Formats: sequence, C-alpha cells, structure tokens
Amino acid sequence: MEHHNLTDAPLAGSEPRAYGDALLERGAKLARDGEEIVVTGNALARDVAEDPQRFSSGVSRFLQLPNGLDGEEHTKVRSLIDAYLAPDQVDHLEPRFRRIARELAADAAARGTVDSVNDLGAQYAVRAMTTWLGWPAELDDTLVAWVADNNAATRSGELARTAEVAERFDAIIRSVVEPLQEHPDDSVTSRLVHDDSLGRRLEFDEVVSVLRNWTAGDLSSMAYCIGVVLDALIEHPELQDRLRQGVSRREFGAIADEILRADSPFVSNRRVTTCPVQLDGVDLPEGQRVRIHWTAANRDPDAFADADGFDPDANASGNLVWGAGPHACPGRALSIVELQALTEELLAVAELSRAGEGERETHPVGGWASLPVRLTARG
Repeated sequence: MEHHNLTDAPLAGSEPRAYGDALLERGAKLARDGEEIVVTGNALARDVAEDPQRFSSGVSRFLQLPNGLDGEEHTKVRSLIDAYLAPDQVDHLEPRFRRIARELAADAAARGTVDSVNDLGAQYAVRAMTTWLGWPAELDDTLVAWVADNNAATRSGELARTAEVAERFDAIIRSVVEPLQEHPDDSVTSRLVHDDSLGRRLEFDEVVSVLRNWTAGDLSSMAYCIGVVLDALIEHPELQDRLRQGVSRREFGAIADEILRADSPFVSNRRVTTCPVQLDGVDLPEGQRVRIHWTAANRDPDAFADADGFDPDANASGNLVWGAGPHACPGRALSIVELQALTEELLAVAELSRAGEGERETHPVGGWASLPVRLTARG
C-alpha cells in the first residue's frame, strides 16, 4: 500500500493524547502528517525503535550526541553517557534532592496553591539538575526563565524563535564549561569535560551537545512529568496514602512508569529510513521521515486493556514511556530518584487536590501546560 493512502492526521496544534486516541480508535496504527509517517501502534513503535539499521536516528543537521548517532559510533558514546546515569551514580543524590524538595514543598504548602508545572515543576527540575551537574546556583533563576521561554518557543513551532532560545541555552552551557577546561573540579560537568574513556577527550562542541541533551529537553520534561504525576495522585487519592506509607525505589519506579505511560509527556522521536522498508503493509522509500508517537503507542488498546487504567504489573511489558531499542532514554534512574524525592516530600506535608482547571499541552510536547494544585496541610 502506498503511504499516500494513509489517514491524513496533522500533528500541529494537536493534543498528543487525544491525537493518538482518535487514530487508534479507528484502528490506524500509522498515519500521515504531510510528508512524514506517524507511528501510533505499540508493536510498530517498538519495531521501528529496535531497528536502527533500517530506521536511523541521524535526522538532524545539528550535532546530537548520542541521539543522532547509530551503530558502533552510538554504542561507544552511549557507554560513556551511561556511566554517568547508572543507578549507582545517581542514588547518592537522593538526600540533596530531598532537601530541595522539602524547601519547595514547605513553600507550596504555605501558599496553599501552586502551578505544578510552571512553578513547582520548573523550580524543582532546574535546582535538581544544577545540583546533579554541579552548576552555580546563581544560574537557577536564569534557567527557570529559560524553561518558560523554551516551552513557549517549542509550542509556537517558529524555527527562528526556537533557534534563538537554543542559542541562549548553548551560551549558558559554554559559560559553565569554559572555566572547567583549565580549572577542573569534582562536578559531573567537569568529569565530562575531561572524560577520555573514548581514547580521547570530547571536543568542546561534543561536550556542549551532551550537556544540551541531558538538560535542555529534560528540564521541561521533568516539569511536565511532575504535572502528570501530581494529576494522577489527585485522581487516585489511595495512591497518595500508599506513597505516604513509604515504598521502595523499585515500587515507586513501577508506579511512576505506569502513571507516565497513560499520559506520556515524552511525545515523539524522529527516524529516517536507510533503505526501502515495508511497515505494516505500507511501502516506505529510502529517506522516508518517520515519527514514533510514544504518547499514542502507550495507549494502544491492542497493548493495554484500559489505556486510562492503573495496572503497573499488567502494563509493564508494553510500556514505552522511556523508549525502546538502543536509543531508549538513559536517564530513567535519575528521573525516578528526582520524582520520588519530590513526591514523597510533598505528600509528607500536604494532601493534594485540584485548585482549578488545568491546561493541556499541544504537539510537540505533552502532559499539562499548567495544572493548579491545592495543598492542604496535614494535621
């Protein structure tokens, strides 16, 4: 079948969850957005993600480490990056994340209501990241403002606007990295600058690219994750009680994975075919742009009996919230430590409930653009 016969489903302006649900209700596991093929089916998304030989990640004209690499080159750089994000490298950060979370939770409880994404989420995401990377605390306010500007620019789809915001972020990274080249310290950023595990030190632009990958998208993503998690805790008050009683890292990770599956803020990743490929009976030429729509794939009724349900055990095998294949997100362990610290510190001081209508995000990002939450002090 020619891909021109596929359902035409423009992504621009769409709310990712509703976009995927509408297509999947009609049984459409593939759709078309202009010249791009959109993969919404769970099994197909996994097939594409796990086949880098035919579906390459080299889709950007910009240097992207490790996302834009494939094969042996990707494996080498990914092993360097994984060494910084392994559980034994991030678990020790929990007490420091909890201190940040405790301070923000006390402030939010004192105020009574808070925007879980733009206020609480953005503040926590920035402070946790600068703590992990060893960046100066004086950058926190600059980065919080940058997150808001980046979200607005991304939402606008205007290339000039997104480029300007990206250049501002690169300048922030450079201001941190340049002094470390001559005067190293014991921070993660300094270790990266001087890392020679590839048999050489990374070029300056490579260091910037890795740090951009770790931070620029993740600052917004963590804020969106916080919005989604708090929304789920409000919808399921029994989960608030369960988490207050204390759960292991593994149990919290399973809960968070399932919450994020049902409302994934990690919407999509792009690929490009390296040869003619047939996907679900559709013939794709070499050079075809393909977009894996993770939010849709994580709600595919053929993989999940109840897309909106909460069943971590039953849904774990199909859960693609962190991706799949060689490009699966390396930052899950760090994200879970961050999310558990904030969630538990909030629940220690308050009951969570709605404080008004939230606003949903639109493509290319997902989750909540804004979600007001009421914190009622626990007696």
